[in-house]
Amino acid sequence: QWAQKGMLKSRATAGGHRRFLYRDVEHFARAYGHTLTEADGNEARILIVDDDKQLSGYLRELLTTLPYNIEVEVANNGFAAGGKVYQFNPNVILLDLMMPWLDGFEVCKRLKSEQTTRDIRIIAMTGFPSQENIDRILVAGAETCLSKPVSKDTLLNAIGVEFLERCGKHEVQTE
Repeated sequence: QWAQKGMLKSRATAGGHRRFLYRDVEHFARAYGHTLTEADGNEARILIVDDDKQLSGYLRELLTTLPYNIEVEVANNGFAAGGKVYQFNPNVILLDLMMPWLDGFEVCKRLKSEQTTRDIRIIAMTGFPSQENIDRILVAGAETCLSKPVSKDTLLNAIGVEFLERCGKHEVQTE
């Protein structure tokens, strides 16, 4: 009924069955106050896009050692990010603004212009937090822009502890 009313995006097969993209179901759930449970296969998938390999490694280590179900991938430039987005299907992208060849502004603009990627949350990061850069990336579609170096607390607040808790926590095994 939600699909018939246009509230939930779907595609109809030749046989009249409806097909739903997981990200459309996630977007619908958020918009209408529903929650998806871990049993639904919900986990945080975070793509780090930054040409600074040391920072990318630090962020990956930080995120994967948190007590949440987080899967992390890294792309070290804007071009690699394009392929990773479709392979990895991230919920959140941590996106550096200043990268050679294809910068974060263009990556964000392209992702937000595509129907299949426009609902991915983009959290920009920059070592050059001028008001012009911040305004420009927000207009391109990022939800926020963090200054580098990014502290753990600032990063967790931007990603959203509530989001991470919905993704569930690691199982702790005791002897």
